[in-house]
Amino acid sequence: MADWAADVKKYAPDADDTVIAGIVKHCGIALQSADSSLVSFSDPAELARVRESFLKKKLGLTEDDASLDAAISSVGAKLAGTSRRNRVTVYYLLADHFGKLSLFG
Repeated sequence: MADWAADVKKYAPDADDTVIAGIVKHCGIALQSADSSLVSFSDPAELARVRESFLKKKLGLTEDDASLDAAISSVGAKLAGTSRRNRVTVYYLLADHFGKLSLFG
């Protein structure tokens, strides 16, 4: 998907383009493949990766796993009406949820 901002703005209309670009840069090569550019909310290993690599490592969160998993589930519920859950959108919504958008802008 070439226009990550358009997808993010479906769920966060006031999303900051600079922050979106920062998340795209963070994701890097993962966005080159159609499969890795999406988050599978039905795959426990994928959700654990989002928790460990993005929430804990990138955002520096120290909340317990149950709280982080609840936030991931909340974002998944927001995106429930679509079959394509873009990684950039998921990461934007998670960073916004935890007040960490400034890390990308």
